[in-house]
Amino acid sequence: MLGIIGLVVLALVVIFVIFISTRPSSFKYERSDLINASADKIFPYLINFKLAGQWSPYEQMDPKMKKNYGSVDGQVGSWMSFDGNKDAGTGNLEILQIVPNESVQIKLQMLKPFEANNLVEYKLTPEGSGTRFTWTMSGQNQFLGKMITVFIDCDKMLGDQFLKGISNLKNIVENNK
Repeated sequence: MLGIIGLVVLALVVIFVIFISTRPSSFKYERSDLINASADKIFPYLINFKLAGQWSPYEQMDPKMKKNYGSVDGQVGSWMSFDGNKDAGTGNLEILQIVPNESVQIKLQMLKPFEANNLVEYKLTPEGSGTRFTWTMSGQNQFLGKMITVFIDCDKMLGDQFLKGISNLKNIVENNK
């Protein structure tokens, strides 16, 4: 009887591993909203890691987060390392590309709670009398990442954080015209 239970458990584990291996190996999460301001009023908050702290939902998760900055802030190559609580995590950000008043690409290297290398993109698109701000994060899912998506709706979890950050930025920019 124990042998049959063991075989059933083993078969279920094998099926689960096969199922996880069929999950997508890449991801892309994206949210956007309209900000009633011109791109030049928004852009400084996207390229300056110190200003980003005013609207980033991740920095708000841990007001005591330890941060270090390097290079000239607001330029390609500038970086920030952070060490936060279990909600914020630990990692590094580095600006890879800047198109003034249009887009920023940032490399996000997470070290905790688990390792990941992702690309964060901010895009500004004129829309009517305002600017559409789009926040995207993309990357590759290894086995652990694929397994996490079985149990956690990462699109909703990260999307909710993106929307919170966009709302924070919108409030800051629209109230400082």
